[in-house]
Amino acid sequence: MIKKLMAYAMIVFSTTAIAQQSTSSPYSFYGLGSLKFKGTVENQSMGGISVYSDSIHVNLRNPASYAGSNLSFYNNESRPIKFSIGTTFSNTKIETSSASDKYGNFSIDYLALALPINKFGFGFGIIPYSSVGYSLQSRNENNDLTFRYRGDGGINRVFLGFGYQLLKGLKVGVDTHYNFGNITNTSIAFGYNDQGEMLQYQSRDDRRSDLGGFSFNFGVILDQKISESLDLTASFTYTPQSEISSKNKNQFSTIAIDANQVEFVQSTYEIDLQAINLDNTNLVLPSKISFGAGIGKPRKWFLGFDYTLLEASKFSNRFVEIENSTFEDASSVSVGGFFIPKYDSFNSYWKRIVFRTGFRFENTGLVVNNESIDEFGISFGLGLPVGRLFSNANIGFEWGRRGTKNANLVEENFYNINLSLSLNERWFEKRKFN
Repeated sequence: MIKKLMAYAMIVFSTTAIAQQSTSSPYSFYGLGSLKFKGTVENQSMGGISVYSDSIHVNLRNPASYAGSNLSFYNNESRPIKFSIGTTFSNTKIETSSASDKYGNFSIDYLALALPINKFGFGFGIIPYSSVGYSLQSRNENNDLTFRYRGDGGINRVFLGFGYQLLKGLKVGVDTHYNFGNITNTSIAFGYNDQGEMLQYQSRDDRRSDLGGFSFNFGVILDQKISESLDLTASFTYTPQSEISSKNKNQFSTIAIDANQVEFVQSTYEIDLQAINLDNTNLVLPSKISFGAGIGKPRKWFLGFDYTLLEASKFSNRFVEIENSTFEDASSVSVGGFFIPKYDSFNSYWKRIVFRTGFRFENTGLVVNNESIDEFGISFGLGLPVGRLFSNANIGFEWGRRGTKNANLVEENFYNINLSLSLNERWFEKRKFN
């Protein structure tokens, strides 16, 4: 047990640095970047629904899922300790009305552990909240380079959650998040002489924000039998609005650029942000409400939906303001489910495989050039039993689209390959003596 905990801790620390470089989307240019966490691989393979939870998988979107009663096949002594780690490989084609490009990214999406104690349950781990990663250029009517923009970083979350089973079929929970990370934005304004030749020296604006602060997420899960073989499940989560601190730095540099586009800094001037009251600012993390419902036959099939409302219109950033962009309230709808041919089959491995599918539609809340940026995805996946008891490997596939070509914007067509391990083990059990 000690070795596993040490290994877990080492991966957590290494994940901190990895999780921030997980996107190359032009739309991460805005706000705090692209919101990243859409649930575990099991959730994502079902269109992103989080209404379903069970005793062998970690549901990181509803802290009430940490709680539950002991299991009959464990002699009502305990539930399993649950480890989970998820990764994503993403390949994206970006298109405008006149050009296209492709890029790929790999990221570790989450690392979590859920620990049951009677009707209580605890969860902790790390997940990404947002990711920034872009490299953009703009040109004038003569095809001369006018601006270059770069950005990277993002916000990660370390969380500690608690759940409790109030009544049979009714569970509640709360997550405490500590949000941390940094975001760097760089822009270069290119100047030309009267002959149209690029000047020897250019001006570069570098801005960095170091972010930190707490947020919370409250959850409820209700499970009720509606017939001898069917269960009805409903879920609700609420994340109140919170603020995180932003320690800001801004400097202007005079640079020279060689033929290989390598930048050489000639001089640097540090902006006195304290004088204009921008050295320390607060950023609003918008409130979020989600609810879902579903019906299914335990250990056989499930079909459900989720609806989420994010109050993104409340977001503002005095330190980095971008023209022609605003935020509106965001929303998303997810529909999905799973099917298991025969979960307890002893003579057929294939009958124990979990088949998942779903789809989602999302209004991201970002508005650029008066165009709302929408996103949708279609997903499917497999849960493959491994090892003893109920451990499994999960693989998911998603194809989707984000953005539009209207108003000189960018359309992104992407596919994601998601992989995870969900490991279950008993740490606490009664010893029996003859």
